[in-house]
Amino acid sequence: MIKDEINDIIIILQSIREDNSVPKNVKSKIDTTIVSLNSSCEVSLKIDQALQELSEISNDPNVPAYTRIEILNLISTLSRD
Repeated sequence: MIKDEINDIIIILQSIREDNSVPKNVKSKIDTTIVSLNSSCEVSLKIDQALQELSEISNDPNVPAYTRIEILNLISTLSRD
């Protein structure tokens, strides 16, 4: 169940990364988040790392509003696990 949710989150992050309106520095942080979620470490550690990175992204003033909402939804999803 958790693996499926993580895979869904990775797919959403990849779609955000491909959005041309997302700044390069945010794309870089998204790449880091994807790597964290794909790592072989314990699930709770992966989620904690991803939450920290997504929180940084959500606070970036250059993130478009609709992208920020998507990121906040991902944070909410990861926080439930």
